[in-house]
Amino acid sequence: MTMASKGLSLDSRALSTAEDKLSTANKKLSFENKERDKRAAELAIANTGLRNALMNMVRVAMVLSELRDPYTAGHERRVGELSMAISAELGFDEHRQEGMRMAGYLHDVGKMTIPVEILSKHGKLTEIEFSLVKGHAQAGYDVLKRVAFPWPIAEATLQHHERMDGSGYPQGLKGDDILFEAQILAVADSIEAMSSDRPYRVGLEIEEALAEIERGRGSLYNATVVDCCLKLFREKGYKLPE
Repeated sequence: MTMASKGLSLDSRALSTAEDKLSTANKKLSFENKERDKRAAELAIANTGLRNALMNMVRVAMVLSELRDPYTAGHERRVGELSMAISAELGFDEHRQEGMRMAGYLHDVGKMTIPVEILSKHGKLTEIEFSLVKGHAQAGYDVLKRVAFPWPIAEATLQHHERMDGSGYPQGLKGDDILFEAQILAVADSIEAMSSDRPYRVGLEIEEALAEIERGRGSLYNATVVDCCLKLFREKGYKLPE
């Protein structure tokens, strides 16, 4: 065999070896990709299961709250839906919108600590009774802070009665010291509460409630949030869920 033939034979074997290695590497890569896709699918299923479990827990909390205070049945759900709609109008992504809905659903969970006779009282609350009612924000925070939500649910619950001028409770926070999610909740909660019947008063018409929010624009409520909310109702025909 000539030197040229030997060289050609060696090159052929080297090429064959390289091809075998490449084939093996491709098979390994293909297997790893399949395993990665499989793990991604399993993770998606697990996340869906966790989300469903979380929603079921939230629904239980809502039902318990409504059982204690039938006069506000549906309040949390309507606040949650309106909060999500406002956040969408503000440009929040879907994940953050879902967080706003959850915050609305849970913002009054602390009211379960308030005696039923106070929640259903037809007359004006005494100073002591009103102080107990105001305690629901802190009580809700104390419960929700133990849950590892992917959103600031506990903090929004604690601050949803704070007002931009510092006149709210429980901490008397002002302006940007108030969590933005809580500023959204404040508007949604106020509109729903004002437009719904309570044991001690008849609810306002929705346009009257919107006018009240508009009057508090910038002083009690975040101006941008108010503008988005008014646009939803007056220009886009949004209606509170039944």
